[in-house]
Amino acid sequence: MLILGIDPGTAVTGYGVVRAGLQPTLVECGVIRTKADRPLPERLRDINEGVRELIDRHAPAMMAVEDVFYARNVRTTIVLGHARGVILLAGADAGLPIHEYPPAEIKKAIVGTGSATKTQVQFMVTKLLRLKSAPQPADAADGVAAALTCAMRVGHAGRGAAR
Repeated sequence: MLILGIDPGTAVTGYGVVRAGLQPTLVECGVIRTKADRPLPERLRDINEGVRELIDRHAPAMMAVEDVFYARNVRTTIVLGHARGVILLAGADAGLPIHEYPPAEIKKAIVGTGSATKTQVQFMVTKLLRLKSAPQPADAADGVAAALTCAMRVGHAGRGAAR
């Protein structure tokens, strides 16, 4: 069973596709980048199209999305909410079950503590998936971590199912 994990951002949206199972495996990871000089609606469109392309290419069984964190800057939180909205829309339009996890829950599932650093998340993603090197950039590792969290939390029921 394939799980698409997403770490939302307006400049860089990280993603990871993980095959759940007794030994989860990484299928693909990377980032969707938008140009800072473009208007927000165009950037949101680019994010939505990028997520839709991932869904079309991999046909995941479900999607895991990092929940919004509350930044000190209210505008940052609101803009991040817009990015999450177009990501959730892409998943909903594809009929995917969507699981949302707060950042601290993802860190706790992957590292064992909700206050883990990005470096610690990258290290543990590398170990859990038996990779030679950590997914780069850190946003991609965060997308993979979201997918792994989903695999650990709800992926058990679908083990062995191919999609």
